Amino acid sequence: MKRATVIASERLTDRFRLITLEGAALKGAAWTPGDKVQIAMGSAFVARTYTPIEWNAAAGRMCILGYAHGDGPGGAWVRTVRPGDECDIFGPRGSLDLRRLSGPLAIFGDETAIGLAYAATRQEPRRVLSCHFEVGDLESARQVAVELGLDDAALVERCPEESHVAAMAAALPDLAAAGASFVLVGKAGTVQTLRRALTLPASRLLTKAYWAPGKTGLD
Repeated sequence: MKRATVIASERLTDRFRLITLEGAALKGAAWTPGDKVQIAMGSAFVARTYTPIEWNAAAGRMCILGYAHGDGPGGAWVRTVRPGDECDIFGPRGSLDLRRLSGPLAIFGDETAIGLAYAATRQEPRRVLSCHFEVGDLESARQVAVELGLDDAALVERCPEESHVAAMAAALPDLAAAGASFVLVGKAGTVQTLRRALTLPASRLLTKAYWAPGKTGLD
């Protein structure tokens, strides 16, 4: 467990915040883009998982893109956290090792995957990256994507009947034919649907369900 202090919380949109944390315990940490941390929400037994988008091991400073997904502890923390607040952090720990994927990279996810995509650009700025996100608010997500330099991200508005997932899946064949490796993250149902549409060796694919409706504990 590492103690850290929030030193900045920048509001990008109503639901998105860039949150920077700093602490002596964060110095020297071995971090790779795609790694995760868990932040305790007032108790070691209630924590939420985030993908740091930057980590300065020399300064003991990390940054996350927080998305207030709902009304639970994680959403409340993202909305209300302020500079000076302290918290306990577990990690960083391995989650998605983007280094093992070769060739162009295609990331499919939702609002919770935008930070991962940004971290990927920091790791290999010259790597060809294609981003495809299902989102609830197109304008808000576009604003955040542009803020993080992901101007070309393809955004699809989420539909209650999930018909939008077919539009995302339609992009898979051309990317696969071009030699892309895939990262499928975010909502469990979408990850499963897209995974079934791909017939690729494990060396070209990483998957991780971050959340599912009505469930907690996924990361």
